[in-house]
Amino acid sequence: MSRPPFLTLPPCARAYRLDTDRGAFAVHDARPEGAPIGTALLVPGFTGSKEDFIALLAPLAAAGFRAVAVDGRGQHESPGPRDERAYAQAELAQDVLAQARAVREPDSGPLHLLGHSLGGLVARAAVLRDAAAFRSLTLLSSGPGAIEAAQQARVRMLIEALGTLDMASVWRAMRELDPPEAADAATPPDIGAFLHRRWLNTVPEQLIATGRQMLAEPDRVTELAGAGPALHVVSGAVDYAWPVPSLDAMAKRLAARRTVIEGAEHSPNAERPEKTAEALTGFWSGVG
Repeated sequence: MSRPPFLTLPPCARAYRLDTDRGAFAVHDARPEGAPIGTALLVPGFTGSKEDFIALLAPLAAAGFRAVAVDGRGQHESPGPRDERAYAQAELAQDVLAQARAVREPDSGPLHLLGHSLGGLVARAAVLRDAAAFRSLTLLSSGPGAIEAAQQARVRMLIEALGTLDMASVWRAMRELDPPEAADAATPPDIGAFLHRRWLNTVPEQLIATGRQMLAEPDRVTELAGAGPALHVVSGAVDYAWPVPSLDAMAKRLAARRTVIEGAEHSPNAERPEKTAEALTGFWSGVG
């Protein structure tokens, strides 16, 4: 899971509930001092939340972009039903399109969509449903299809545990499986408390349904290549969910811009936010 480096919103951002025609979603909304040159909708990944993008907000706003990071349905502070059918990829894609309609303003510039990890699969589905809604799509640490085999095994274990145990028990089991370098002792207490709270706030059926999506996602690169929006593939130098060579190959198939953030792994947004923001704003500025 992504670990935000801090939790305090910058002065340019505020937290609120974004009302859409598909319900309300918790967001962090950062705005530049003047009129935005563009707006970015940021969709988090598996077990994630809007806080995963918190370190991007200030640099994106400083570059002139409005940035809206969302909790999807059933994630952290956005409510969701205890029904796996509510988290089908088509439903989540419709949510993203509803969020896009809600954040669009006459003076906020073109709309750019970014999805991290699982969020990239959902964002891709949204673009394939309505490509005209977005000027660009950035796939951040998100690959062409299902996650790689070793991670599939971990996700299957998690799905099985969520089917038999409560969220608190699953959390304890996951902590026991963490490698020593990921132990809570290495995590600042406020961040550790947030990660625990976010986990308990997440609807288990959301995790089960989206976990299954990551196991079975088909390769839709050919579909996306002809969809229309400008495309950008961004990752760290190492990625455990989709190996970097597969992301390189996907970018070539998409004729997309390709950016590798050195010193980052699966969450460049949290691990190297300044470099990631620089790559994003350079791309968005170039596509209008």
